[in-house]
Amino acid sequence: MILKTRVFNLYTRNYRNLTELAGAMEISVSQVYRVLEGKRNINRKFIIGAIKAFPGCKFDDLFYFVPEVPVGTKIQGSAGGGEAGKPVN
Repeated sequence: MILKTRVFNLYTRNYRNLTELAGAMEISVSQVYRVLEGKRNINRKFIIGAIKAFPGCKFDDLFYFVPEVPVGTKIQGSAGGGEAGKPVN
């Protein structure tokens, strides 16, 4: 399972930009951008920071899990065709 976040969908309610969000999370702006761009996985600091930045939200409001697609599995919507984002059997 891969941990994903809803933080980037929610932050505009409380923060003007990602710099303000990073400040509220007490992590660097570059870490926020790396998670946003998928260049960095969500780690403990990001989770703790998100909970600090959104004190009225539960963990499930901020994060969710998606199944990990095994290496070598074709995803529909890529060269294999089919419905986008779903593994091809």
